[in-house]
Amino acid sequence: MTAATTTRPATRAGRLSRPDGASLYYEVTGVGPALLFAHGLGGNHLSWWQQIPHFANDFTCISFSHRGFAPSTCPSDAPDPHDYADDAIALLDHLEIEQAVFVCQSMGGWTGVETALAHPRRLAGLVLASTTGSLSFDGFDDPEIAQWRERGSQIRTQLVKEGVHPATGAVFAGESSSLHHLYAMIDRLNLDLDKETVRERIWTMRCRGPEDAARITCPTLLLTGEDDIVIAPPGVRAVAHHIPDARVHSIPATGHSVYFERAGLFNALLAGFLAEIGWGSGANP
Repeated sequence: MTAATTTRPATRAGRLSRPDGASLYYEVTGVGPALLFAHGLGGNHLSWWQQIPHFANDFTCISFSHRGFAPSTCPSDAPDPHDYADDAIALLDHLEIEQAVFVCQSMGGWTGVETALAHPRRLAGLVLASTTGSLSFDGFDDPEIAQWRERGSQIRTQLVKEGVHPATGAVFAGESSSLHHLYAMIDRLNLDLDKETVRERIWTMRCRGPEDAARITCPTLLLTGEDDIVIAPPGVRAVAHHIPDARVHSIPATGHSVYFERAGLFNALLAGFLAEIGWGSGANP
């Protein structure tokens, strides 16, 4: 008896040249309504390896590396995150895709939020995973956020001492040592990138208040790991309160990278959100 064969969605790869000399590497897998995956500071297009195969049978999955993140390029040692939203729209235009759900992790949240504010008609939905993007949670005078700040640096020091990547968590590193190692390997692909400058630039951009959050008109899903020491879980909840069509899920025993640490749960929550907003079979791609 021979095993049944399965036809898997094909992937095509390409590069998009930008007017300033930057180039964006991208991959497109599957057919159907579009999902655009925007990675964080510790990643690139490879970060979504647990999501693309899961969704590509029903969706056009677009993964890309932000400018300056391998194998994409940029004219300087450190990209300017102010360019991310225009890059995302240029990529959709290049692929002749009118609308997509943006799935954004950490730094990718700056891409998603800024695109949602500047080009609202291009987003059918927005997923903010472990991020509020350029929406600040600093002005809410929330005691939970203050407590998170107090303990965050101590936890980070301990994680680094134990060899745990601070963008994940101790539980993940203990339960899934191979995946934890893979996460760090993907991060090291951008060893030559000036990440500290990029970090400073996105932090400077994180100045938008509740009035901007209220301008996000598309359905929005916010996910946070309760052990996140990079973006405050109570800060995510505080910002979500001001986004008109938002829903929030907090995942216990999980750090900053829900999509990587708890891929099965992340995929289920994303699938539920897509079904809820009607972005699936029959949706306008």
